[in-house]
Amino acid sequence: MFYIGFLVGLFLLIAGGDILVSGSIIIARRLHVSPLLIGLLLIGFGTSLPELSTSVLAVFRGAPGLAVGNVIGSNVANILLVLGVAAILKPIQLNQDAFKRDALFLGLSTVILLISLLKGHISWELGALMCMTLAFYIYHTYKTDKVHVKKLNLPVSHVAIEKRFYISTTLAIILTISGLILVLTGAHFLVNCTIIIAGHLGISEAVIGLTVVALGTSLPELITSIMASIKQESDVALGNVIGSNIYNALLILGATALVMPITAPASVQTDVIVMTAATALLLFVGFFNGCIGRKMGIFFLLSYCAYIFYLGIQ
Repeated sequence: MFYIGFLVGLFLLIAGGDILVSGSIIIARRLHVSPLLIGLLLIGFGTSLPELSTSVLAVFRGAPGLAVGNVIGSNVANILLVLGVAAILKPIQLNQDAFKRDALFLGLSTVILLISLLKGHISWELGALMCMTLAFYIYHTYKTDKVHVKKLNLPVSHVAIEKRFYISTTLAIILTISGLILVLTGAHFLVNCTIIIAGHLGISEAVIGLTVVALGTSLPELITSIMASIKQESDVALGNVIGSNIYNALLILGATALVMPITAPASVQTDVIVMTAATALLLFVGFFNGCIGRKMGIFFLLSYCAYIFYLGIQ
């Protein structure tokens, strides 16, 4: 039964990721916004839903280590694993204007998360501040992207499915939502099956959050970014990861802290530093290189493997 659930989950992830990317690119063209914005706001939020539900449930069940470890591990996986794999498949070219805007909020959200977790406590007041910061980011991103696209008259590339059939805006929205549901359902199957095995092996709550749950809840980002790279829509892959990490830092733990203040275990401090270092690496590459090439993608992926190995020997 476990193997059947695993295969079903994998199939739903792949099929859903393909539909999600296709629908979102069509929506971007119809709304005259960039695929990067769709990746940041729509896909980034949608693929963060597993982290949100997992963290809220973990805190209610008295397992804050799982909630915090889930967010930290997911952010590390998004940068080193997801972007690493996507860059290996297709080098990711960065739009410097948009990247500088989003990098500012990514760096800010990471610093807020770093300070709060090193303090060991996220109060409801800090949670409210994190949610308000996210709301401002969403508003600012939408306004600046609309101006940027209109100024440069940026084209949005055609989607393969629309070359064969006309897809209305309504149908594109339905496709996008359906793809997202398939991706989240597939991730749910895989995460549940893997958590059962990890539990039987006696792995600690924090380690499960940092590895098994974090990797499982990052599967939507991974599959979506892989499909985006295959379709040569690197903006979607990058926006998906940056948006998801900002949502994870500000919304996931912020909203969870509003429901119930979070006490972070001291055992995750090293992992917070790893997450900060991974974010700093992404920002450095983005500002000074302007492209995440295949060699850097391999370095990202090897770094993630080294991190998982480190967790395994703890």
